[in-house]
Amino acid sequence: MENLTITETKYTPEITLKTSGTITMVGKSYPENTFEFYAPMMSWVKEYFETSAANLTTVNLEITYFNSSSSKLFFDFFDLLEEAHKNDNSIKINWIHDEENESAEEAGEDFIEDFEDLNIELVTK
Repeated sequence: MENLTITETKYTPEITLKTSGTITMVGKSYPENTFEFYAPMMSWVKEYFETSAANLTTVNLEITYFNSSSSKLFFDFFDLLEEAHKNDNSIKINWIHDEENESAEEAGEDFIEDFEDLNIELVTK
C-alpha cells in the first residue's frame, strides 16, 4: 500500500493519505460527481484499515465549504471511521475551521453529535 495524494482544484479539496497514519483534506468540496471524485480515497481508507499497523490514525479535515452531496459522502466517510474505531483502531479527528466560518464550525458540531463514538475535536485556527 502506498501513500495517495489528490490535488486540490477549484471545486475539490487536496487529499493526502499517508500509510504512517495521517488522513488530511483541505479546501472546498463541491465536485460535479462527488462519489466518483472520492472513490479512490474511500477505497484507500478501507484498505488502510484492513492492513494498517499504525497505532493511531489522525484525520485532519479543513473543509471550508461543501455541498449536500459532499455532506452525504462525509457521512459515509465517518461511518467508515466509526466502523474502524469499533474494530479497535485508534482514531483522532480534527475538524479544523476558521474562527469566522460559522457554517464550518456548525458542520463539525453536527458530526460530533451524529458520531458520538468517534473522537472528534473542533479546532479553531
